[in-house]
Amino acid sequence: MDLQTWTSWAGAEDYDVARFVLQRGVAAIACLAFLSAVAQFPALLGERGLLPVPRFMERRYAQTLPVVWRWWRYTDRRLRILAGGGAVLSAGIVVGLPQRGPAWVPVLCFLLLWLAYLSISDVGQTFYGFGWESLLLESLFVVAFLGSDEVAPPIVVLVAIRWLVFRLEFGAGMIKMRGDRSWRDLTALYYHHETQPMPNPMSRTAHLLPRPVHRLETLGSHVVQLGVPFLLFAPQPVASIAAALVLLTQVWLVVTGNFAWLNWLTLVLTFAAIDDRSVATVLPFLQGIAETGPTATPAWFVGLTVVVGLLLLVLSWPSAKNLVSRRQLMNASFNRWHLANAYGAFGSVTQERDEVIVEGTLAEDPDEDDWSPYEFKGKPGDPRRRPAQFAPYHLRLDWLMWFLALGADDGWFRVFVLRLLEADRPTLRLLRHDPFDGQRPRWVRARVFRYRFATRAERRATGLHWIRQERGLLLPPSGLRR
Repeated sequence: MDLQTWTSWAGAEDYDVARFVLQRGVAAIACLAFLSAVAQFPALLGERGLLPVPRFMERRYAQTLPVVWRWWRYTDRRLRILAGGGAVLSAGIVVGLPQRGPAWVPVLCFLLLWLAYLSISDVGQTFYGFGWESLLLESLFVVAFLGSDEVAPPIVVLVAIRWLVFRLEFGAGMIKMRGDRSWRDLTALYYHHETQPMPNPMSRTAHLLPRPVHRLETLGSHVVQLGVPFLLFAPQPVASIAAALVLLTQVWLVVTGNFAWLNWLTLVLTFAAIDDRSVATVLPFLQGIAETGPTATPAWFVGLTVVVGLLLLVLSWPSAKNLVSRRQLMNASFNRWHLANAYGAFGSVTQERDEVIVEGTLAEDPDEDDWSPYEFKGKPGDPRRRPAQFAPYHLRLDWLMWFLALGADDGWFRVFVLRLLEADRPTLRLLRHDPFDGQRPRWVRARVFRYRFATRAERRATGLHWIRQERGLLLPPSGLRR
């Protein structure tokens, strides 16, 4: 018996479409993440950012992180080189260039992207404190070992990706059942579409659906997150059917919210459970795909994927325990490499929506009519403006403004106000509208408003998408010394 016969078990010959989607989908989202860093990172975290990386790197903890800035002093220019290079390399994978070479070429490319994004997200502090950052990092690492078009997709890696989707879905389901009572009594979606961090154009429509529909939404979410993930490991076609159910729920989340690339990346990863025959059943013009893929699996590549699988198995022990723990952690990493993480979202649902409205004025002694609001790109502000679609792009400042209204502030907001008073151009570019066209305001203040979606009757009568009521002052008028 030759070596190829011994290694034939390792190749999943019926998953060429899955590999195509996984590699290009993860790379596309990585490209977007790197481009987002080029556009936003310097203003938020750069040398004159709201939470500067050079100051962060002075901490003892920062010196233990696997980031390039430990050896290559951070500058905004170097950040742009790193992120720009990551975007170019990601784009190359999207168009399939590394996949045309030997199996080790995509491995190397994805691992470089993983290390590059580690150096960005690990120093991003609160602006990168989201579960989908670790999800992207883990995805880049695992998908790296799918190999090139010269080898059959490795079954070990496909199972590892299914295990990642399992932790995503089952972890989210368990955190809901252990968290807010509204998930257990099926009322969570009475509020969620309205109070989520960044609504999109369809959020109001979803919010105004009848309450029995919301209860069915919640029940469907529990079924898909708590039961269906186990079927991802079943034989075909059961695994593909289970994946299709996950895909449907993720599409609904994409349609009704702006959760950066969380749902988009979950959609991509779920293809690890869909075989070519299932794809061809839905899309008959792809019928020939099952016969065209490679069947060979070199022994060295089998060995590599087995080692990676064993590594991920060992690293998964803390996250597996976390899934059944009464004190389940949400969006936690148990190692510095962000592998085998714990995931979960919205263990509690905010039932009322507060928004911080930042305003400025040029007047030395202003009255109420002299104040003008700064408009953000994504977060609600002007009640007449319909929420926009930005996901999978991540508007980091806008998301932090939602947390600010809940009382969370790591000190960045004070610096943000200072940058507004200075009319700092990089900061102003993060906004949708500067009411002073680059002039320095004399004063800046922040007020808190309670927002809710306008009913259909209110929308017809007023033209407003939001109804709001002032709740109080977060920041009194503040200015620079003159």
